[in-house]
Amino acid sequence: MASPDTVPALLILNAGSSSLKFAVHECLTSDASATRMICRGQFARLDTAQPQLSLNNRQGRKILQQELESRPRGEEAPELFEHLVDRLLRILGRQAPDLRWLGAGHRVVHGGSEQSGPAQIDDALIDRLQALTPLAPLHQPPGLAAIRALRRRWPELPQVACFDTAFHRSMPQVEQRYALPRECYDAGVRRYGFHGLSYEYIAAQLPLHLGESVRKRVVVAHLGHGASLCAMQEGRSMATTMGFTPLDGLPMATRSGALDPGIATWLIQQQGMSAAEVDELFNHRSGLLGLSGNSGDMLELLHDDRPEARLAVDYFVHHAHRALASMAAALGGLDALVFTGGIGEHSAVIRARICEAAAWLGIRLDARANEDRQPCISRPGSPVSVYSIATDEEQVIAVHAARLLHPSRRTPS
Repeated sequence: MASPDTVPALLILNAGSSSLKFAVHECLTSDASATRMICRGQFARLDTAQPQLSLNNRQGRKILQQELESRPRGEEAPELFEHLVDRLLRILGRQAPDLRWLGAGHRVVHGGSEQSGPAQIDDALIDRLQALTPLAPLHQPPGLAAIRALRRRWPELPQVACFDTAFHRSMPQVEQRYALPRECYDAGVRRYGFHGLSYEYIAAQLPLHLGESVRKRVVVAHLGHGASLCAMQEGRSMATTMGFTPLDGLPMATRSGALDPGIATWLIQQQGMSAAEVDELFNHRSGLLGLSGNSGDMLELLHDDRPEARLAVDYFVHHAHRALASMAAALGGLDALVFTGGIGEHSAVIRARICEAAAWLGIRLDARANEDRQPCISRPGSPVSVYSIATDEEQVIAVHAARLLHPSRRTPS
């Protein structure tokens, strides 16, 4: 029987190609969705020679920061995440020994056509998600590696997968379908959309900022290492820029964004590249990195005076503006624009440049509010309200995991 002094908790893991974000959420009451963050942190810069660990408490105060031992570059994800999960559990055991673990929740980027909501993880689900790896080669392997590592370390702990694709299942057929024969759609070729957990969080926050406008036409711009836009009506996804894979849409740090599909055919047939080489080019050597020639980091590019760096920034702003217009068209107009994600939350310059380009839509930016990173960054009376709202994917995962595991809240033996 559990001690009355223990705290029922969920472990939330958000694995990426170069980081492992984590959070611990306390389950507060018998309400299946009532959770509160206890602490959060991340293993960062895993793709460099200087990986780092940070851990913050509920108030955001740093309680632990460490330089980690260098890991071999290109190390296989299963071995790396085995090491990270084991280390994390040891740290949490020391920092919060009163936790009583009820389960774990994971961000999984691609759920395919079968997963329309969170699901408890079993062998069959892992096999289905593994088969989707070619559709999200940068993201699916780390997510599955974290799941497997925790299962090996703690096989009796219930785990829940939450999918970035699920939020976009509300899109109409004209947005989900490609102009391909029906058999392609039946085989799973459709616009899935991604960043869904981030969009779901922002949709839940909109009533706090927009009031009655939440039921109107809102575009959310999740701009970061990966970038996309989502058109929402009444908090539901109506259109998005990413498609069959997270490669589509806006230019990103190392991903090309939207391309004429004939480019891939030309590279293979005329340039003699293999499919694997084309995939590596589009996912790892394109985007801001490809345009600038030396960096996919927007902060670095904004401080780089080289013409190539300026081109990369201009290209990003131009295509974000162009995509915003497309999302507004899908909604039949625009009532509010929300910036989120690493660039969207932290770069006043990029927010200002996109808003200036889109002034014709009715956007009137308040320069001081934007520089001060106020939640509302549009002028009073602006026909389109503009906001900068920090996203929290781990919070969404915690809520889903708590709801799904609620009937069996118990301490693993």
